Amino acid sequence: MQNLNDRDIRQRDIIPPDKLAHYRATVIGVGSIGRNVASQLASIGIDSLHLVDPDVVAVENLACQGFDQDDLGRAKVEVTADFCHRINPCMEVLTEENRFRRSGAFGNAIFCCVDSIKTRRFVWENAGEHAEIFLDGRMTAETIRIVTVSDAHGRDHYPRTLFAPDRAYRGNCTNKSTIFAANIAAGLMVSNFSKFLRRLPIEPDFCMNLLSNEFLVS
Repeated sequence: MQNLNDRDIRQRDIIPPDKLAHYRATVIGVGSIGRNVASQLASIGIDSLHLVDPDVVAVENLACQGFDQDDLGRAKVEVTADFCHRINPCMEVLTEENRFRRSGAFGNAIFCCVDSIKTRRFVWENAGEHAEIFLDGRMTAETIRIVTVSDAHGRDHYPRTLFAPDRAYRGNCTNKSTIFAANIAAGLMVSNFSKFLRRLPIEPDFCMNLLSNEFLVS
């Protein structure tokens, strides 16, 4: 059997293992974005991962969320945990097949990948405010928004992004998400996490429209 001690040797200057070891990640929502966040965290070598989602895999999840047809009917957290364990067998994974609740063993790095502003507000007020870093990934069709809270400025800005639910864009059920947009969103979130580990500047609010190639940073 090959020695796996050097599995991260090509990324150590980008993702310092001594800094990464300090963090336990909680991914809330393991659908389109969250499943990809979880697999990327497993790949970079996170030691402890906590997955929260009440749903099971349905047919409409296959194309846009990357699940396999053999996963149909299984809990999304269990499928995602199994996949992450195959990537990084030494990682500890805790799964919760429930909606996010106030009480829980949340990590100090929280990745919020839910699909409603109401839920985001609930997560923020009950866990996000206490995390060392809080990352919120949002996606509609080919538009991505990543909001990151890692300092006082971010903590002041984030609540202003939690607009009233009736202001949310309501697209057709056939243009809500794609696997390629989800992968990009997840990559941006994990990239910001890697910048945080190195204490590099992070843009607190980043929007990208893949269709029009438009970017907005605030």
